[in-house]
Amino acid sequence: MIIGEALRLLRVFHDVKQIELASRLAISRSHLSEIEKGIKTPSFDLMQRYADEFRIPVSSIIFFAEALPEAEQGSPLKTKISKSVISLLQLVERKANIENGFVK
Repeated sequence: MIIGEALRLLRVFHDVKQIELASRLAISRSHLSEIEKGIKTPSFDLMQRYADEFRIPVSSIIFFAEALPEAEQGSPLKTKISKSVISLLQLVERKANIENGFVK
């Protein structure tokens, strides 16, 4: 599910571990993992808590999710901007993996 990948990339961008974010959101780490893998869909309440945690509007999370490559493509400008943001987040994720000894 696209929203799960968006939430995962936002968490990685903010350099927060799953266990830490799950605690802050008052959910289990396994539940958060299932959401990020697209197995489960987050409730609107959980989306709001996630947005509050990272101080962004829920609409920004949804916009970002819609802009991921797996989502239906929007306008050319929206697509170009979203690809740039996604590339940046993926770079941050790779850097974090290297720093933590994980090679992906």
